[in-house]
Amino acid sequence: MRIPVAGVFRALRGFNYRVWAAGAFVSNIGTWVQRTAQDWLVFTQLTQHDASAVGLVMALQFGPQLLMLPWSGFAADHFNQRKLLIATQATMGGLALMLGLLTVTGAVQLWHVYIFAFLFGSTAAFDAPVRQTFVAELVGDADLHNAVALNATSFNSARMIGPAIAGLTIAAVGTGWAFLLNGASFAAVLVSLACLRIAELRPSARAHRARGSFTEGFRYVWRRPDLMAMLVMLFLVGTFGLNFPIFISTMAIGVFHADARGFGLLSSFMAIGTVAGALLSAGRDQPRFTLLLTGAAAFGIGCTLAAIAPGYWFFAAALVVIGVAALTLTNTSNSLMQLSTERAMRGRVMALRVAIALGGTPIGAPIVGWVANNFGPRWALGVGAASGFAAAAVALYALATRAHRR
Repeated sequence: MRIPVAGVFRALRGFNYRVWAAGAFVSNIGTWVQRTAQDWLVFTQLTQHDASAVGLVMALQFGPQLLMLPWSGFAADHFNQRKLLIATQATMGGLALMLGLLTVTGAVQLWHVYIFAFLFGSTAAFDAPVRQTFVAELVGDADLHNAVALNATSFNSARMIGPAIAGLTIAAVGTGWAFLLNGASFAAVLVSLACLRIAELRPSARAHRARGSFTEGFRYVWRRPDLMAMLVMLFLVGTFGLNFPIFISTMAIGVFHADARGFGLLSSFMAIGTVAGALLSAGRDQPRFTLLLTGAAAFGIGCTLAAIAPGYWFFAAALVVIGVAALTLTNTSNSLMQLSTERAMRGRVMALRVAIALGGTPIGAPIVGWVANNFGPRWALGVGAASGFAAAAVALYALATRAHRR
């Protein structure tokens, strides 16, 4: 079925969203430059190809999403979201510049990367739920699903560009300059936030500050079987499946013996799939729960194909499949959870979503890294495949339960 282009990009009709999207795209490129450079620095320069070290960096970077949950969701529902975003984005830009200076001067050590990963993660724990719910202030509920999908398109379009820039930068001038590039890129999103038309924002009613407001979010989700099913699926895939730095670095270097350019190119191939998945999502009028089942099953199939890949280009093609599936799963859950949640509760629910999806990384990444070290990268991808099939089983159970109740 043909999808009208105007429908795919309808959220861009608003001035505020256009300005935000432009600044976010530049910053997203910088984010992917840093992620690629950080994995390369740890895996090839600070260790002797130690996948466990990459897993520990991921654990430190995503663990705070769970640790900060009592405060991050509260902040998203109670404070001015635009001002909070300015604070978090400026902090992450400063951290990137400091890590870049350490690396450029040759002073960086592995423990420095661990500390910066934790600081990045702590700041991102406050940034992520606010950034996701702030979209509703920019476009309103009518275009929320489309704007969420376009945000994912921007993030993953940057994923095609950023790793390639990182590979070229590392090869030409060194890893430290990639971090400095990311630090400079935060200026774009800060300028965009400053240029928004405040009068045209659609702020949600701020939640009342009351004792037990944090646990109220848990009680709200506990009473919603649909939200619980989505969180279980996100936990399974987020914990054991979304460990792409480990999958790509170990396969690229350990199996296919690629250089920095080949390593960056694989991340760009996966971004082709995620961009395609995001654009397909943007063209849909509304998200559907059945898409979660499709995305989870396709994720398991993609990881299986990647695990048995006989060569570099077959593996790259499998990453495209994984990208489409991952974006279908995560993007659909994002839209469904926001649109089906009371506006005053969205910050806490989305903080819980981010914590579940990313907070499981401290558990999964070290396990997947250990599997890659001791049994090989292909077995690590097998763990990712199992997570996708398990999530699909949860979706099937939820759909069957819903049909039985009806």
